[in-house]
Amino acid sequence: MRYDLVIFDNDGVLVGSEPIANRVLAEYLSELGHATSYDDSLRDHLGASVHRVHDVVLERTGERLPAEFDETLQARMSAAFERELKPVPGVEEVLGALTAHGIAYCLASSGSHERIRVGLRVAGIDDFFEEEWICSAEDVDKGKPAPDLYLHAAERMGVAPARCVVVEDSPLGVRSAIAAGMDVYAFTGLLEADRLPGATGYFGDMRELAGLLGLET
Repeated sequence: MRYDLVIFDNDGVLVGSEPIANRVLAEYLSELGHATSYDDSLRDHLGASVHRVHDVVLERTGERLPAEFDETLQARMSAAFERELKPVPGVEEVLGALTAHGIAYCLASSGSHERIRVGLRVAGIDDFFEEEWICSAEDVDKGKPAPDLYLHAAERMGVAPARCVVVEDSPLGVRSAIAAGMDVYAFTGLLEADRLPGATGYFGDMRELAGLLGLET
């Protein structure tokens, strides 16, 4: 099937931010008295919006995170991204192939608009994305695994959900895409396929995606 729109998750798919972000999150939660390992963060928060972090902590402990949590977390992540962030290998080739074949693409991320823009800029791929091609969980009422964000992206780009394919690397994101009625290819760069159930297909190297989409790089 030739799709009319390819929707990319951002963290871990376009930019190699998930290891950095989950390390920073685990460290900050632990500082606040909510002992969290890196693996705990991947299990509980990979692909999630910051609102979900609040919800998980409140549900498990009955305690609310401090009012400055979001601002402090964003500042720490931004600083870490500036030092360490790089694009996922092969992303430029895939985006170039989509452009060459005239296939529309966009980004739909659980991160804030600020975090998305910082990541794209530091990774050096911000020129691939017009402002209107960027969708954030800030734009919808419910983040992943609800379908709202991917449906919002499809609507913004003027494409029916059934004509869209999503590229994801998190269980929450795969569930979100399925709930939106879209095909989803799961990138196993961080998690193995058995931790990303229900995807249309799986690939472990971003350079493989063009072939899955029927493109030539």
